[in-house]
Amino acid sequence: MEKSILFEAILFDLDGTLLNTLEDLADAANRALSRNGFPGHPMDAYRHMVGDGVAVLMHRALPEDKRSEDIIRVCMQAFREEYARTWYIKTNPYDGVAEMLDRLTAHGIKMAVLSNKPDEFTKQCVTKFLPKWHFNLVMGHNNSFPLKPDPASAGAIARCLNIPPSQFIYLGDTAIDMKTAVAAGMFPVGALWGFRTGKELLENGAQALVKKPQEILNLLDINSQSNEKFI
Repeated sequence: MEKSILFEAILFDLDGTLLNTLEDLADAANRALSRNGFPGHPMDAYRHMVGDGVAVLMHRALPEDKRSEDIIRVCMQAFREEYARTWYIKTNPYDGVAEMLDRLTAHGIKMAVLSNKPDEFTKQCVTKFLPKWHFNLVMGHNNSFPLKPDPASAGAIARCLNIPPSQFIYLGDTAIDMKTAVAAGMFPVGALWGFRTGKELLENGAQALVKKPQEILNLLDINSQSNEKFI
């Protein structure tokens, strides 16, 4: 007898989940800082700066005594200009993502992407790096919804797909993603190959952790009410 699938859809974060964008983000941020006379940071430091939108990224990257609204605004514009030139240079899908998307597609699971990256960059990244797969909706940050972890954008995606939030797996790699999933009523799954740690993900609501993208298929038959942690 064929197993019933408890989840009908999966909502993906982008950076640190589907795509390893860290080097391109770090390079653009460092060039933006340099243009304005500020020191940059090692690439690895950006693991804890990205994920909350461009304004927060530049706030975190700037020296503490230089975080005025005017300076942040200037650096945000510089970052957008720099990232627009080189967003695709070092970015690639994570190992196993292609196989995961193939299998989800074969199972008839609807797929969408939700990012705090500006909407135009989010769509460009998906179009360039994930062109083989159909996503029912791809949404980056825009003026229509607040940034994650506000659940409004996730809720809008659920309504657009006509699928209850409880029937979504939400796969992401940061505390912001787990908080978004919890607030939206989706099943929060943490990606251990991304930018943050399993500890952070669990502390912020992850109900499952996956070490490799293909492991997401193992969760399609789990009870969404279970509190068991899949590590």
